[in-house]
Amino acid sequence: MEERYIKILDSITETELKKLQNSNVCVVGCGAAGGYIIEMLARIGVLNITGVDDEIFNTSDLNSQSISHSTNIYENKALETKKRIFAINPDVYFTPIFERITVDNAIDILAGNNVIIDASDSIEVRLILEDACNKIETPLIYGAVFGWQGRISTVLPHDNTISRIYSETTEEDISENAGNLIFTYALIASLQVNEAIKVLLGKGDILHRKLLTIDLLNMKIDIQEIVYEEVVEEIEEIKLESVEKKDIKNTWNPFSFFKKS
Repeated sequence: MEERYIKILDSITETELKKLQNSNVCVVGCGAAGGYIIEMLARIGVLNITGVDDEIFNTSDLNSQSISHSTNIYENKALETKKRIFAINPDVYFTPIFERITVDNAIDILAGNNVIIDASDSIEVRLILEDACNKIETPLIYGAVFGWQGRISTVLPHDNTISRIYSETTEEDISENAGNLIFTYALIASLQVNEAIKVLLGKGDILHRKLLTIDLLNMKIDIQEIVYEEVVEEIEEIKLESVEKKDIKNTWNPFSFFKKS
């Protein structure tokens, strides 16, 4: 056992650590949330990580993106993340991809990973990720940040949780100018990594068909069940049941937690 991993062994067994080391995780976005996510994965022992980002660092990123610093402004985020991860753990095989996720490239980029983590900060990209993860049968860890507020969910193939969340509502319904607060990103990133590790190890309770919402300004934390109505039909001597999944009940609003009274 390498000394770098000794302090995690009270929570993760050697067998589980080996499983993490042999896992493949793709993080879409190497900015505010993505930088934290990738670094935590590397430190806990995930040795095969892909980071996808087509953007460069700007001066305005210095207050919220942990990989950015005064000497790497205008450098590619994915490449700078690779440098950071190599300095932390040279055993990590980090693959930087300098592309934006699209419907045309999503499957090629995501295929072969055990878990996909959303750090994209884009509704369009999240919907593309969900569709691609359905096709390649891969869990997706969703996360979103709006200033002091954030939320996460673990989306298993064909749940279509993200589509349901954004079907009638957009992030602008919460705040058009929520701002980027580094501590909110750090917290949501931590929770996303927590979900990813549990999925990889097959242990603990995950936020499957649940939406965890956090309001740090007012210290409110809530978990909402995403309710799926089911219609069950009996067919010929009750030997077969046909289950049709309906839309979320109209009373469920994923943004209601953030609405101001």
